[in-house]
Amino acid sequence: MAKRRVVITGLGAVTPFGVGTDKFWQSLVEGKSGISTSESIDISKHVCKISGEVKNFNPEEYIDPKEAKKMDRFIQFALVAADEAVKDAKLEEVHDVDPYKIGVIVSSAAGGFRTFEDNHVRILEKGPNKCSPFTIPMMIVNMASGRISMKYGFKGINKVVVSACATGTHSIGDAFRAIQYGDADIMLAGGAEATICDVGVGAFSSARTLSRRNDEPTRASRPWDVDRDGFVMGEGAGVLVLEEYEHAKKRGAKIYAEVAGYGQTADAYDVVAPDPEGQGATHSMKFALEDAGLTPSDIQYINAHGTSTGLGDIAESKAIEGLFGDKVKNPNLLVSSTKSMHGHLLGATGAIECIACVKAINEHLVPPTINLEHQDENVGNLDYVPLKARKADIKAALSNSFGFGGQNASIVLKAIN
Repeated sequence: MAKRRVVITGLGAVTPFGVGTDKFWQSLVEGKSGISTSESIDISKHVCKISGEVKNFNPEEYIDPKEAKKMDRFIQFALVAADEAVKDAKLEEVHDVDPYKIGVIVSSAAGGFRTFEDNHVRILEKGPNKCSPFTIPMMIVNMASGRISMKYGFKGINKVVVSACATGTHSIGDAFRAIQYGDADIMLAGGAEATICDVGVGAFSSARTLSRRNDEPTRASRPWDVDRDGFVMGEGAGVLVLEEYEHAKKRGAKIYAEVAGYGQTADAYDVVAPDPEGQGATHSMKFALEDAGLTPSDIQYINAHGTSTGLGDIAESKAIEGLFGDKVKNPNLLVSSTKSMHGHLLGATGAIECIACVKAINEHLVPPTINLEHQDENVGNLDYVPLKARKADIKAALSNSFGFGGQNASIVLKAIN
């Protein structure tokens, strides 16, 4: 059986810039930072006092108030992003598709951290019998996908992928495979996360992975910069509508880009640190290119994982240079980290970064790496698009996501022919 072509026909995003894909993209190309002093936790208790929060988010503006109260914040984000993606793809106008051929893989790395934390406090104060009866369906990571399917009546594949910071990209890749091989005609795919709470911030701080540039929040996330001191936690959701190409054409759908290749590997090295030589990352990208039938010279843009951590930035730069060459050998390759602006959304980050790649292809514009003022000599000689967006004709782009546990995922996107 020949693999079917898969395209993207809808986009939805909730990010530290607010609700909506247009707001997300415009903030990126303007080089704005969505990082600020945290408001949802008591920062006096924390060494890290900054994050990429979705400020002024009122779920009741988008979701029935009674139902919203039964959802963790990550589920609320997922539903809002999915609604934008569904409307963007005009799926509500599609009536002749078998509902068992429309599926959902909208995942989370952590699930309902806030729900878990709130109910633990309730147990300590009032006893275990005072847990909310909705604790489990609010907390478990598969409930974002479940809730989306219930809302729209999508009865096809419904699952999640949990692979730390690679979660969103794995979800898109698995949805891509499902359509390629005929298990679905349409898939909603992406990730959602809401871990800015005492447990989330405290745990990552104890692991010494978070930036402590508390006095300068907008300058804290600085991938590849010599003064980087850790990542900044963000929250939100990204959802994409993936669709079989002929199916999309037949119904006259707007087609943003083609999903052309997917690669996935493991470092098999350490629970937190990446392989210092980046071999897992190299092979993830290599396999994605091979799956797409492309060579390294065919890629004009890489949205890097680029977390602003000491070891991670170096390992990824080695992986990219080893496969693609530096900017002397490959002057047409642009690499940037949008995490410099929105922070690290953990399980949702691959989804919103995939959206950034789609927009870069459509708008002929590469978002910058802000705060890259003094490039670390250990991160190679790549063009990291420092400080300002760059006009470029992007025919093919690659998005990388690498997670704790050494789990790597890469997606190749192409302009539609």
